[in-house]
Amino acid sequence: MTRLTELAAQWDVSPGGVGALERLLATLAEDPTAPTSVRAVDRAVDAHVADALTGLAVKELATAGRVADIGAGAGVPGLVLAAARPAMNVTEVESVGRKCEFMTGLIARMGLTNARVVCARAEAWSDGHGACDAVTARALAPLSVLVEYAAPLLAEGGALVAWKGRAAPDEVADGDHAARVLGLSPVQTLAVPAFPGGDQRHLYVYLKVRSLPNGYPRRPGIARKRPLRASGSGPGLGFGPELRP
Repeated sequence: MTRLTELAAQWDVSPGGVGALERLLATLAEDPTAPTSVRAVDRAVDAHVADALTGLAVKELATAGRVADIGAGAGVPGLVLAAARPAMNVTEVESVGRKCEFMTGLIARMGLTNARVVCARAEAWSDGHGACDAVTARALAPLSVLVEYAAPLLAEGGALVAWKGRAAPDEVADGDHAARVLGLSPVQTLAVPAFPGGDQRHLYVYLKVRSLPNGYPRRPGIARKRPLRASGSGPGLGFGPELRP
């Protein structure tokens, strides 16, 4: 597959990793239970594989040993990263049972020994608290909510990397405010090339710089119901333009 070969050369993916990614693409194309609307290999190689590999441009993620992919869905970006970087241990955190079952089977088919599934809400996964060098999330929630999901899971110095379309200024302000409250710091926003048929992608990166304040983490569900907001932000919780996988 020419496109996958190009991506492997660009991101230094081993032949074994390429084989695992080929099996991921084949499964998405063939398995009717795959929780994604992007199935055809010629589209999925960009929409899923190329998109996930852009996260390796963030050095804190590229060198992370322990990664939690929250709201993992079909396993992207987490399983793509696990295939590309065998030294990275990836936990796919997902609350929907059928998606967990799909990812468990996909991990086995890909032959990955550095990935596992935790079937739980990110807020309820107490075993992950302080245990992650990086947290990833793609098209999952507004930035303020993602920051609140990630903050308890990250070790100090760890990074949240959020795949999104271009977020509206109010959403960015809310995310930055949540970061300040929860011990994170926004460090960069990377624009990455759009793939055919996709919107312009941005990676929003936050680093954990201090411990959580008293009162956090809040109970599961509260981050979405009562999100942390910057002063003057509007009431909307828009996601901005997203690829819905």
